[in-house]
Amino acid sequence: MILAEGKIYDSSEQNRLLESLEEKINHTRSAALPDIERVISAADRLSRKICSGEYDGILKTVLADAPKNYIQTAAELMKADNIRYRLKTELGSHYIIGDEYIVNDAYKIKARLMPLGTLFHIAAGNMEVLPAFSLLEGLLMGNVNILKLPNADNGLTVELFRQLICDAPELAPYIYIFDTPSSDIAAMKKMAEISDGIAVWGGDEAVSAVRALAPVGAKLIEWGHKLSFAYISGYDTAALKSLAEHIITTKQLLCSSCQTIYLDTESMADIRSFCKEFLPVLENAERKNPIDDIGTAAQISVKSYTDRLERIISGKADREYFRGEKCSLTACEDSTLELSSMYGNCLVKRLPEKDIINTLRAKKEYLQTAGLICSPEKRERLINILAASGVNRIMSPENMSASFCGEAHDGEYPLRRYSRIVNIETG
Repeated sequence: MILAEGKIYDSSEQNRLLESLEEKINHTRSAALPDIERVISAADRLSRKICSGEYDGILKTVLADAPKNYIQTAAELMKADNIRYRLKTELGSHYIIGDEYIVNDAYKIKARLMPLGTLFHIAAGNMEVLPAFSLLEGLLMGNVNILKLPNADNGLTVELFRQLICDAPELAPYIYIFDTPSSDIAAMKKMAEISDGIAVWGGDEAVSAVRALAPVGAKLIEWGHKLSFAYISGYDTAALKSLAEHIITTKQLLCSSCQTIYLDTESMADIRSFCKEFLPVLENAERKNPIDDIGTAAQISVKSYTDRLERIISGKADREYFRGEKCSLTACEDSTLELSSMYGNCLVKRLPEKDIINTLRAKKEYLQTAGLICSPEKRERLINILAASGVNRIMSPENMSASFCGEAHDGEYPLRRYSRIVNIETG
């Protein structure tokens, strides 16, 4: 399914539409910039429809595996007041596309905030509302947007933007959504060639593939997969409960979900003792928020068994497994930050304070959120060390995956990357 200029087309129409796409986009860009208030009001109305339950049918079907409250949080961020707050936070007081302001009186130079131009979004399939968010960000900056959907989208993004266009028909020329498979390199290359920037979401393979097809000089905006962890230097029962609930309710599917729990210790005995204490807490969190995906549970069990078997065959005895009811902890002798098996299966490792920076810098390109649990007297020192290591979010365990107005994405403000400044001499 394709959405182009407000109309729905069959996927077989892709190549025909691509033939005239650049000409249509150039015509759109030669006209006046879109009214940002119209974009905001259309997004606000869409948000309220989602919150009222109007899209529950399709959302429950498509997002059955999404973390708890994910849709509600996403919809809240699309409300008008929250969007305006975000615009001001990311861009300052001069956030309206096309506005001008003096930057140098002596040379009579003005600055004009402009769209990047044509923005090609290549969305990942690990979080289903992500394609819609990426496109909306490009739209807020006045860009013409070409979106390549992930395979798992199942029509959700097309439906959401079809509704948005119904509320604001003048935005139709700024929205092109294609269900192009990643194997169709020729089509993706065509989309990349007519774009001023390429926003790619996904893992290392996806990012590398886009780099290969991008034209020389193209602006690549990479939002790769990230890894997050908890760091514990002293704890109480309440903190452990919060961490367990985070692990279970997010299913460890988000870039901000805890994959590895680090303890401020050099002792493997401490790691084993923690696993024995934390496992019942994790089991209790799972009982309160059961992960009922039988297929996923079976897949994880097979993978866990295979991993253990491979380690035994290769002579590695560096991991001890603590299996609970529908969840588990793995005590590891190494300190490498890595992806867990997810769905309530977490890694536990040693990381004394003195080794934090050296250890985390080895994974600097993947760092995102640290859930910090420690005594008050250690907090500021540990925050400084974690920030210096390259971590971009330092949160309490219960808020590791919280979304809030004004937050940066992986340490950067996306709206800045989706716009540009034109300097103009006024004469």
